[in-house]
Amino acid sequence: MARRDPHSYSDDTHPETERLTWKARVDFQTRRLHAEATLTLKEASAGPLDLDTRELDVESVVDGEGRPLSFLVSPPEPILGSRLRVELRPGVKQLTVRYRTSPGASALQWLTPAQTAGGQAPYLFSQCQAIHARSVVPLQDTPRLRIRYEAELTVPRELRAVMAAGFVGREEKGEEAVERYEMPQPIPPYLLAFAVGRLASKELGPRSRVWAEPEVLERAAAEFADVDAMLRAAEALFGPYDWERFDLLTMPPSFPYGGMENPRLTFLTPTLLAGDKSLVSVVAHELAHSWTGNLVTNASAEHFWLNEGFTVFAERRIVEALYGEDVAALHATLGRGALEQTLQHFKEHPQLTCLRTHLTGVDPDEAFSLVPYEKGYLFLRALEDAVGRDAFDGFLRDYLQTHRFQALTTEEFTAFVERRLPGALAKMDAEAYLSRPGIPPGAPTAHSERLAALARFTGQVPSTEDVKDWTPAEWHLYIDRLPARTPRKTLRELDERFHLTRSGNAEVLVAWLTVALRSGWEPAWERAASFLGEVGRMKYLKPLYGALVTSPEGKARARQLFQDYAERYHPIARAAVESILQRA
Repeated sequence: MARRDPHSYSDDTHPETERLTWKARVDFQTRRLHAEATLTLKEASAGPLDLDTRELDVESVVDGEGRPLSFLVSPPEPILGSRLRVELRPGVKQLTVRYRTSPGASALQWLTPAQTAGGQAPYLFSQCQAIHARSVVPLQDTPRLRIRYEAELTVPRELRAVMAAGFVGREEKGEEAVERYEMPQPIPPYLLAFAVGRLASKELGPRSRVWAEPEVLERAAAEFADVDAMLRAAEALFGPYDWERFDLLTMPPSFPYGGMENPRLTFLTPTLLAGDKSLVSVVAHELAHSWTGNLVTNASAEHFWLNEGFTVFAERRIVEALYGEDVAALHATLGRGALEQTLQHFKEHPQLTCLRTHLTGVDPDEAFSLVPYEKGYLFLRALEDAVGRDAFDGFLRDYLQTHRFQALTTEEFTAFVERRLPGALAKMDAEAYLSRPGIPPGAPTAHSERLAALARFTGQVPSTEDVKDWTPAEWHLYIDRLPARTPRKTLRELDERFHLTRSGNAEVLVAWLTVALRSGWEPAWERAASFLGEVGRMKYLKPLYGALVTSPEGKARARQLFQDYAERYHPIARAAVESILQRA
């Protein structure tokens, strides 16, 4: 037995799945999916096949001829869930598992009509990264093993089902509708994605459209209007786009991430709808994943930086191509500051600030942080500096082309670098990034005229004339540089002059509220309380709840708010906030 992924029961001596055929009926009343999953194996086999499941009620397992197969669902382990072991008879190449999901499936969030923008119909969406696909489908839930799939979702007739796959057709039958999709390219299981709700769409360009609730659609279409320009810029940098379409789905507020790079249908938080396109770098990030992550994938969560570090690097190259070096430098500096703050939270677990992690017995959701994103970006910037941009760009295209639709470990990546760029890893001291905690000495630092100009206002309250040309990124950076305990007089002056508590840009607002709450500035409390009830994005929940619990009064307020709002948050986000409150 050899389990190469510490977060999966899959055994590399067992047959691998080649294709999934999935049929599911969405039951909003019971909050369950009634489903069957047909797994086609790469080759006929006999003996055990271990699949990952989490809280699935397995009813039966049969072979391709409909004959029962012996199976056993083991007791659950805290992180992995339950192993489903199926005994295959000689010659079996296909098996079908009939089952239903749990109302508390960790990948699914069921929303009442009141929790949607329109308030008229329920909504369901999935979020399978990192190891939550197993709560929806019994499979080998590891990014090491890719699958193609076809799916059939049965939903209430008045709703639409969308999937991160190619649309095949819709058939209405009485009170229900059947929506069919197909994914011809092989994907890691965490990219299985779907949503069901009252949805409408609008074309953005020849290869892209935006989906959203009707009440949000026009705002979303205006905000994401530049997506085709992003797509062309990305192809110029990284090579042809391999997924045919790049559609976007604007999610309900409870979506726990800024975006999720599901191929053909990226999920995006509505907090990006600032009205001025100032937060569309998140779209660039998710687009970049079409190459770095979706096309070339990390083999397990222990190598997550190969996904996110590459994607942050690619995102900033897209931003630079579209909006200029100054803007890219602002984003890099914000990222560096966020990384430095993150490192403070891992003082007791410094090994989790290395890029190459060892996560046996560690929940990948617990290990999740900005480290693989921003330290991974610094690694690639240092490598670029070591060999020069032209050589690095050639290497990057070679890397992506060579490993299309494959999954890699850190060791496989460094071996490839040594073959293509001999001596470069030693020159940049790669081990300082991969195997040692913290930020290496001499890690790249962004420079630009706008950054230099902004630095002059550190510790000062600028005038309205000083900030007339500031972008939201500059405001964010200025606020991040305020002392953690800023005098209330300074906070009052800033808010009276610039109305930061009423900012429509979520990044600026959360940065401001975090400082204000930590500094005990009472006027920030009401806006923070309402905001925490409006959003479910963990990037915002964590700092705001974290700021609240720094005082005895704030702890009581935080616990009351969580009690009021917990049902609005995705299960992943609820767990993250609970962890903050438990540590307080």
